[in-house]
Amino acid sequence: MKNLAYKPRIIDQQINDYLTVMGAVVIEGPKWCGKTWTSSQHSNSEFMVGSADGNFQNKRLAEMSPETVLLGETPRMLDEWQEVPLLWDAVRAEVDRRNAKGQFILTGSATPNRKGILHSGAGRIGRIRMRPMTLFESGESSGSISLSALCKGEFSPKMNGEVSLMDLAAMVVRGGWPGNLNISGKNVGIIAQEYIKALLENDIYRLEETKRDAHKMYLLLKSLARNESTTATVQVLKRDINGVDGETVNDESIAIYLDVLRRLFLIDNQLPFAPATRSSIRIKQAEKRHLADPSLACALLNLSPKGLVNDLETFGFLFEALCVRDLRVYANAFGAELYHYQDYKNHEIDAVIELPDKRWCGIEIKLGANQIDAAAENLLKINAAIRDANGQPASYLMVVCGLSNAAYQRPDGVYVLPITMLKA
Repeated sequence: MKNLAYKPRIIDQQINDYLTVMGAVVIEGPKWCGKTWTSSQHSNSEFMVGSADGNFQNKRLAEMSPETVLLGETPRMLDEWQEVPLLWDAVRAEVDRRNAKGQFILTGSATPNRKGILHSGAGRIGRIRMRPMTLFESGESSGSISLSALCKGEFSPKMNGEVSLMDLAAMVVRGGWPGNLNISGKNVGIIAQEYIKALLENDIYRLEETKRDAHKMYLLLKSLARNESTTATVQVLKRDINGVDGETVNDESIAIYLDVLRRLFLIDNQLPFAPATRSSIRIKQAEKRHLADPSLACALLNLSPKGLVNDLETFGFLFEALCVRDLRVYANAFGAELYHYQDYKNHEIDAVIELPDKRWCGIEIKLGANQIDAAAENLLKINAAIRDANGQPASYLMVVCGLSNAAYQRPDGVYVLPITMLKA
């Protein structure tokens, strides 16, 4: 199923690794992020559950005889398996029967309710989260600085080409959708706009088979876009919605709507980080809110690249979202996790990478090079406070920047890393 036009993805290696130890792998993530394209590269046969051919006969066949659609050369891809949830248990049972590794690759852009799925798949089916393309995958980061190498203490300063503010704005508005890579100019935001339409008009109903209030869902999405890269509470979201003439929504409805968006992989929040259980610093437990890609926030707020440049405050939040998207993919590639830090004294670190050995790296994200000094000072101050409170201090401190043409280490030990130079 290999295609020479395929752009390699960072999770390719993880898929290969999982196929050697698991009977099946499910690749999950938002629609249009490249799951099918990537899965095809690792498969030797495929079955497209959601294909419209023959009046959706593939779906009917899967419903009537799920064991039949599992026949084929392995690894066999089952695309959009959630359209027929019975396939999950069929795959699990077939993996047990064959007692072999690397039999199936399932792709899914939604998580169905547990109803009808009898077994978790633990020990048989491994889960991999796929996200939209990073700047390295799309070719807009040189990849001259490896984040994993830096976390091992390997670093040498390097220069980078100039990046303009408008270039960065275009990267944010375009997003990491593979189908959008060659689009520029006034059409750069169309895919994200169509994504929102498809979500509201079709995807939510197909997932739930329950009619949701599309207008309230849209208002919630707009509130999430307005609060991108913040720890906004449910009460803030509710006030945004109820602030629209004639609209009212309660906490329970918002919780249901947020769960739907989570199951569609449209929400990709950052969990809070605590440096050590011995630390006396009280850590807030709020998640930092993110949509799956900053382009979705731009579509919801009707922002073009020029509009972003004319609103630098909003640009800063959405640039942070772009960096978090990329840093999460890079960190996951070497077994690390991405968090954020916020304590009750309102000390914040934009991103924290926790390594498998529990060392951690504190990262501030800044659009402009003129913000680097303040960001470095903030990192050093918080790190000293954590150390003084008997917590484990950071192993590395970094400022990830947009408008910088060099990767270097400051005299105070803080690294400065342009997002357009990073890779896993």
